[in-house]
Amino acid sequence: MEILATATAYVIPFLIVLTVVVFVHEWGHFIVARLNGVKVDVFSIGFGPELFGWNDRKGTRWRVSAVPLGGYVKFHGDAGAASTPGQELDQMGAAERAVSFHHKRVGQRAAIVAAGPIANFILAILLFAGMFATFGRAVTPPIVGEVVAGSAADAAGFRAGDRIVSVDGREIEWFSDLQRIVALRAETALNFVIDRDGRELRIEIAPRRVDVDDSFGGKRQQGQIGIRSTNEREFISYGPIAALGQGVRETISIVDVTFTYLGRIFQGRESGKELGGPLGIAKMSGDVASVSWLALINLAAAISVSIGLINLFPVPLLDGGHLLYYAFEAVRGRPLGERAQEYGFRVGMMLVLSLFIFATWNDLVQLRVVSFLSGLFS
Repeated sequence: MEILATATAYVIPFLIVLTVVVFVHEWGHFIVARLNGVKVDVFSIGFGPELFGWNDRKGTRWRVSAVPLGGYVKFHGDAGAASTPGQELDQMGAAERAVSFHHKRVGQRAAIVAAGPIANFILAILLFAGMFATFGRAVTPPIVGEVVAGSAADAAGFRAGDRIVSVDGREIEWFSDLQRIVALRAETALNFVIDRDGRELRIEIAPRRVDVDDSFGGKRQQGQIGIRSTNEREFISYGPIAALGQGVRETISIVDVTFTYLGRIFQGRESGKELGGPLGIAKMSGDVASVSWLALINLAAAISVSIGLINLFPVPLLDGGHLLYYAFEAVRGRPLGERAQEYGFRVGMMLVLSLFIFATWNDLVQLRVVSFLSGLFS
C-alpha cells in the first residue's frame, strides 16, 4: 500500500501537468487548422491504443490513448501522427482537397504547425501572470549581505553592502536575476558592475562549480561566486497588465536559460547530465506538488515553455522540422521530394529517440536506480 501511495503521489501530478501542457499544444494546432478550413481527423492525448473517445459533429475523433507521454492531431491527408503526407493525396477529389492539410498554401501550413509551440508560450505567460496577479511576488534586492570567506567573491574583493548593477551588460533588478546568470556560467569569467557607496566599480570574476542540494533530496552542479543576499524583502503587487508583463519576462528568462545551457553543452562546458526525461519530470512533479499546488502550477508553466521551445528546434519530426521544410518550399517554390522528406523524418526519429534515451538514462542515474542495479551484480 505504501508503494502504491508513493507511486500515486508522483504519477497523478505528472499526468495532470503533462496532460494540460500537451492538450494546449495540440489545441493550438487544432484551432488554427480549423480556422484555415482543414479537417482534423484525430485529436489524441497520448499515443498507442485508444482507451476511450468520441466523435464531434465535424468528424474529429477525440481520443485518450494508452501511453500518456504526449499527444498529436492528425489532419486530413496525413499518413500518421507525424503529419507526413499520405499516399492517397493524388487520388483526392475536389471536396477532400479543400479540407486537406497538405493542399493548403505553405503559409497556412506553417501557421498551423507554429500554433502548437505558440500556444505553449501563451499558456506559460498566462499561468505566470495569473500567479503574479493573484499572489504578488516577494523579491530580494541585489545587495550583498555577506561574502563567504575563501570564495571567488572574497578573492575578487566583494564587500557586504555592494549593490550589483549589471553582469556582462545585463541589468540586475533582483537577487534572483543574479542567481540565474551565475548558476549557468560556472568557470566562465563574468564582468560585474557594482555600486559601492555611490561609486561604480567593475570586477571580473569566474563562478566556481559546486554541488548544491535541489531541495528534494538530490544534488546538482551550478556556478557560485560566494555571496549571500541580505534579509531585506520586498513584496510587489501586480495589476493585470503588469502581471502579464512579468509573465512575458519570466517566459523569456526560461528561454534564455535553456539556450544558455544547451549552448554550453555544445561548447563542452557542461556535461548534459542535468537534462531530464519523463521520469525526472514525474519525480519533480510529485516533489513540487508535495510543497503546494501553486508550485505545481509554476512547474507546469516552466514545462510548457520547454515543450514549446523544444518543438521549434529544426529537427524533422518536430514542429520546427516541418517549418524548416516549409521554408525550403517557400524559397524553391515547390516542396522537397518525398524521398528527402522520408529520410529527414527517419533522421529526426533517431535524434528524438536518442535524446529520449539519454534523458531517461540521466533520470535513472539521478534516481539512483543505476547504482542500485549495479550493486545487485557487484
